[in-house]
Amino acid sequence: MTVRTGAPAAPLTPRAALRWPLIKRAVRRAQPGTIVEIGCGQGAMGARLVGLTREYVAVEPDPTSYRVACERIEPRGGTVVNGLTDDLPAGRTYDMACAFEVLEHLEDDAGALRDWAPRIRPGGHLVLSVPAWQHMFGPWDKAVGHYRRYSPDDLAGTLRDNGFEPVDISLYGWPLAFALEAIRNRVADGSPIQEESAPEQTAHSGRWLQPSKRISDVGITVGILPFQALQRIVPKKGNGIVAVARRV
Repeated sequence: MTVRTGAPAAPLTPRAALRWPLIKRAVRRAQPGTIVEIGCGQGAMGARLVGLTREYVAVEPDPTSYRVACERIEPRGGTVVNGLTDDLPAGRTYDMACAFEVLEHLEDDAGALRDWAPRIRPGGHLVLSVPAWQHMFGPWDKAVGHYRRYSPDDLAGTLRDNGFEPVDISLYGWPLAFALEAIRNRVADGSPIQEESAPEQTAHSGRWLQPSKRISDVGITVGILPFQALQRIVPKKGNGIVAVARRV
């Protein structure tokens, strides 16, 4: 696969920018030759992952987000499929699967992990992110179709019970993500999206409050740097989790 590294990457949200260093570190340590991203949304993270592997494939069920993801990922050499993991070639496995802000949207999270495991070669890795701490479940979670949030121990147990051995489970986001969450809860409280069905909310979540312009990327990248440094200093505080697990 030829990667067009000159193609501009899509802007990350501030929260995604906070978790990106943890994700990048996990991918570089594992050095996967092939990656599948499950639920790539509008492709902002995928546009970065393409440059860290030989072959990158993503699946995205929402047609609107899929079209944006194609525009962002495919010029860089990746492939995006409008569908689910079942729509990938039968029997195909990957060195790594990634699922960012996906698991909390699935009513049967254990079943999803069992479904994902056969897509990863034995000994390969799963990298995922989820919101942390059920006591923080608020208007934003409800509006975007979350079923739950996780503690590090809860997530580790769910992974162990469904085909994976946790390698690293890290909190991220202190202190900025707490302020961002308060803002998101205020925006979501009373929003019409609260009245949508869970599948509609999930589809909407990949598009809501997403930056779209290159200038946004520059501003977020520069502005987030001191907060990326702060969260490294306080690694045991945060309202988000990035987890790395190995397929048993």
